[in-house]
Amino acid sequence: MSCRPLLRLAVLAMAVALPHLALGEAALKLPPLEFRERTLANGLTVLSLEDHASPTVAVQVWYRVGSSDEPPGLTGLSHVLEHMMFKGTNKVKSGEFSRLVAAVGGRENAFTSRDYTAYFQQVEKSKLEDVIKLEADRMSNLNFDDAEFDKEIQVVMEERRLRTEDNPSSLLYESLMATAYMSSPYRHPVIGWMNDLVNMKAADARDWYRSWYAPNNATVVISGDVDPQNMLKLVQKYYGVLAPHELPVRKPQIEPPQKGIKQVEVKAPADSAQLAMAWKAPRLEPGKLDNPEPYALELLTAVLDGYDNARLNRVLVKQEKVVNDVSVGYDMISRGPELFLINATMAKGKTVAQAQASIRKALEELKQNGILESELKRIKVRILSNQIYKRDSIFGQAMEIGSNEMAGFSWKDIDAMLEKMQTITPAQVQEVAKKYLVDEGLTIAVLDPQARKAPENKEGK
Repeated sequence: MSCRPLLRLAVLAMAVALPHLALGEAALKLPPLEFRERTLANGLTVLSLEDHASPTVAVQVWYRVGSSDEPPGLTGLSHVLEHMMFKGTNKVKSGEFSRLVAAVGGRENAFTSRDYTAYFQQVEKSKLEDVIKLEADRMSNLNFDDAEFDKEIQVVMEERRLRTEDNPSSLLYESLMATAYMSSPYRHPVIGWMNDLVNMKAADARDWYRSWYAPNNATVVISGDVDPQNMLKLVQKYYGVLAPHELPVRKPQIEPPQKGIKQVEVKAPADSAQLAMAWKAPRLEPGKLDNPEPYALELLTAVLDGYDNARLNRVLVKQEKVVNDVSVGYDMISRGPELFLINATMAKGKTVAQAQASIRKALEELKQNGILESELKRIKVRILSNQIYKRDSIFGQAMEIGSNEMAGFSWKDIDAMLEKMQTITPAQVQEVAKKYLVDEGLTIAVLDPQARKAPENKEGK
């Protein structure tokens, strides 16, 4: 089980692309999405893709609940419940779920994000019923005792120590998010604050499970070598009998406008200083697919960091040699407010002030002079190639569909997004840089590296 990294390179993760783009005499064509959609009487959404290229099938169950739904004092609860989902039901003993999947030659895992929790298996096609039965069982029949929870919460706390508290980059990102957001629950880490984990009880996880795990809050995505009619019969057989229930009301938590630069410094053992600069940026909203700004921001990430010789890497790493590495992130598909983020690790002998000055200079040059049509076209081709590759993967397609559904979009919206991306001009990319990469919406986080403690020399060991 793993907690999915919160920060993604959006251009690669979202893989927005042109449906058709001519390259001289050649042409790249995007295979169409051909998912079938069905909603059961209990509210469960079922999406399936028939692909006979390989005798395997991917099964994914997505619940529209994540860390952004957690109340204060219970941060990390969605991720903890993800762990507990492997602790058994009345029919499947604790720890048996993974063993049973492995026994039929499959692989499985789960991940938690801000907006959703997902579980997946990939098996040989004849074993489809086995994993559908297992997932449907734990959707409504999870059963664990306090002792199991007490042991597993220790595992989660150790995971937090290793992934966050002993990781300077993670500490920096956590502090950045907590500083950038005031009201939005995105300010809390997916894995939760340590104090909340220490005080979490088994009853909290059970209540969370009973509140959010229901067919009417879930989407099942099945892709691969399947017969659609047989697959639907299996889904109806095992999921169709599960009862829906009323879901908790999600209260809007609107992020207030930022009115100036925010700054935070983190002192932690590390080899090099790090800099993170994050600007408030709009997301794409369901029903508003024609808004050009999120698409332009997606393309802007690629202009700055979409390939080896992209602008920030070329200037900061190769020419000025002020940083060892630099990355840019933005995700236009989410349920909450977004950030446009630049991360950099200082080169030896260089300061955070120098890196920030170089970043600002590169951004100002783009704002003033814009980008070339040829530059933007090259980026669109790269994105298209990535999307074509993704659509050749049954698992990749299912992942994309599931994450979009959880954000409130339909899989049918994806091609419309791709068409809109096609229309974005260099002037629009330049305009969003001018509009959003400004100090009024900027949060700066700096990692001040501290000397690492030398290991204790214990005689007789």
